Amino acid sequence: MSDLKKIKELIARKKKPEFYRNQWWKFWKFENKLKWKKPKGNDNPMRLKLKGYPPVVSVGYRTPKIIRGLHPSGRKPVVIHNVAELEGLNPEEVIVYVSGKVGLRKKEAIVRAALEKGFMVANAGR
Repeated sequence: MSDLKKIKELIARKKKPEFYRNQWWKFWKFENKLKWKKPKGNDNPMRLKLKGYPPVVSVGYRTPKIIRGLHPSGRKPVVIHNVAELEGLNPEEVIVYVSGKVGLRKKEAIVRAALEKGFMVANAGR
């Protein structure tokens, strides 16, 4: 149980800055496309990591290995396509996502079966 407590504590501390492209604040064409682009100019102050410029993506921002890929609840996410795939999974270690390729009728059956077995379903709907 102490491992789960440690993992949840690490997940709560996991805060990263928003990484935006260079000069996104200056040009209107970048305002609505706030995606990361690596600064490549020779004298680019953002690439040189000068004070007053946005942060640059680097290895130091990576999440700790024990929480990488985990759901905020501290469980490992698993995508389920049918009821049979629930067999052999531990409800205390996994959180279930019903595949988007599954239709409504089958999704309802999967959600019902998962909840009966004690699984958390992330995209159960209403």
